[in-house]
Amino acid sequence: MADKLEVTVEIIAHATEDVEKILDSFFELFNIPKDEFSRQNLTGHFDNPITLLRAKIKKKDAKSFLEKLVSKIPKDEFEALIDDIENRLQDSTLHLRFGKQEMIRGKMIQEEKDAIKFKIVTPAYNKKDTVKNYVTLLTGKSK
Repeated sequence: MADKLEVTVEIIAHATEDVEKILDSFFELFNIPKDEFSRQNLTGHFDNPITLLRAKIKKKDAKSFLEKLVSKIPKDEFEALIDDIENRLQDSTLHLRFGKQEMIRGKMIQEEKDAIKFKIVTPAYNKKDTVKNYVTLLTGKSK
């Protein structure tokens, strides 16, 4: 599965947020250099500047990233994620959201607002195996 694994990270940084601090946190936690992120400047409500940061991590790098991500999620948060995994799947993509400010503090806490989005894709050759495949990918064990 690791050779077809892909993780996309998307971060919306508002004008009041320090983009460099966010990118430094990614390097500290996951060893992803700043230059792996593309930057797109957008305009929000009231013409506020917004920066969209996006990184695509593939194959073995994605597997390593996922292992680091899982290791940083508190046990109770991880158990809740596994219990709710079916609701986080769309087609064969697993959608996760973690708090941006918490990540800057070195913690991976699931949040819906002001979140860093992670889209994890691995092929599901049989749709009914999708949940099982993701549980196995995240835990290393079959559900």
